[in-house]
Amino acid sequence: MKEKFVRFMQGRYGTDKLNRFLLVSAVVVSLISTIVRLEFLFIVSYILLGYILFRTLSKNTYRRYQENQKFLMHYNKVIQWFQKKKKRMQERKTYSFFKCPKCKQMVRVPKGKGKIAITCPKCREEFIKRT
Repeated sequence: MKEKFVRFMQGRYGTDKLNRFLLVSAVVVSLISTIVRLEFLFIVSYILLGYILFRTLSKNTYRRYQENQKFLMHYNKVIQWFQKKKKRMQERKTYSFFKCPKCKQMVRVPKGKGKIAITCPKCREEFIKRT
């Protein structure tokens, strides 16, 4: 039986990060549909599951790979944004953060230094703030 499945899956795309994301989304939508009792959401979850099956069994691996790469590009931006916010939350006790008035670059300076002149590393604009 295992050999038949391996032969069947040969040349097919399989699963990737986009499929896992879609699967989690389908489960969440399904749970919400049972709580809120909306048939429309239940149908959406089935459509997502059908698309996952289509992507998994597809023999057009190049196209599925391109879809996954596009998804990962956006996914990584979101992950980096959350990591940046997490890092800022960890540093909030020792550093103050200010935006440069000219170029909007975020500048990090030590807390407790009083009124200081801050020089933007990007545009060299100097501005005065209290830390």
